[in-house]
Amino acid sequence: MDKQINGLHHVTSIASSAQANSDFFTKTLGLRRVKKTVNFDSPDTYHLYYGDAAGTPGSVMTYFPFRGVGRGRPGTGEVGTTVFSVPEGSLGYWKERLGGHGVTGLAEDTLFGERRLRFDGPDGDGFALAEIAADARPGWTGSGVTPDEAVRGFRGATLRLRDGKATGELLEFMGYDRLATEGDVTRYAIAGGNGADTVDVEVLPGADRAQQGAGSVHHIAFSVPDRAAQLAVRQSLMDTGYQVTPVIDRDYFWAIYFRTPGGVLFEVATAEPGFDRDEAPDHLGEALKLPHQHERLRAQIEAYLDPIAD
Repeated sequence: MDKQINGLHHVTSIASSAQANSDFFTKTLGLRRVKKTVNFDSPDTYHLYYGDAAGTPGSVMTYFPFRGVGRGRPGTGEVGTTVFSVPEGSLGYWKERLGGHGVTGLAEDTLFGERRLRFDGPDGDGFALAEIAADARPGWTGSGVTPDEAVRGFRGATLRLRDGKATGELLEFMGYDRLATEGDVTRYAIAGGNGADTVDVEVLPGADRAQQGAGSVHHIAFSVPDRAAQLAVRQSLMDTGYQVTPVIDRDYFWAIYFRTPGGVLFEVATAEPGFDRDEAPDHLGEALKLPHQHERLRAQIEAYLDPIAD
């Protein structure tokens, strides 16, 4: 496969409460809510997007807050940790800020020479902040977070698998280089990527399979610049034997999906057309935007969805 993929695009997870989810990402992590829409396949459920000022690929965390959903069970066959990039020297600030907001699971560690602060999301989601000195991406300075501390976007993510060989070969086929192994974790990285450059594969052969629910990652998406690149990736994957969906219009990007050997759902998404296709850049994430096929149901959808207070 040619070097079409340039890093992560977004990570999509499941939540139990739209309000708690929005509060956590905007008021605790200081990200911008860049889109408030609904699940294409279940329009009685929000689809919320958070990221930098524009929702740049490589910065976007998205959620399906299914009302009343039970908590997921961590295990193999899923994304275990989503890692955000923060400025060098900012972990002390974040440890104090997150602790002050009642965030649980705070623990510092070092992986592949990067200082990290691990923490839990509202539904037990696995997150970490990593100090990355060379990351020049501007973060969103919301809720009192300054440019010296702001989250720049993703650093990468960790896949938890029983066997990492086949998935590692897939990542290399997708353009990632195998860099190093530390304990049970092997790092793969895109050279000259978009900043969200790394995928770590953690091998846990004796662990139980994950069960999806609140706090689980639904899928992880990789970024390509446009639809031509996406079609080239799709053809290469299909030529290798992967079952890949047709291209699907997700309003703000075009998407294809396929299941990896380790069971993780991968998506490849375009950078076009972007989150400002139906909202002015200064007002992203404010109004409820509906896919065109659901617009006729707006009254029913708005009556059913729980309001989100900003």
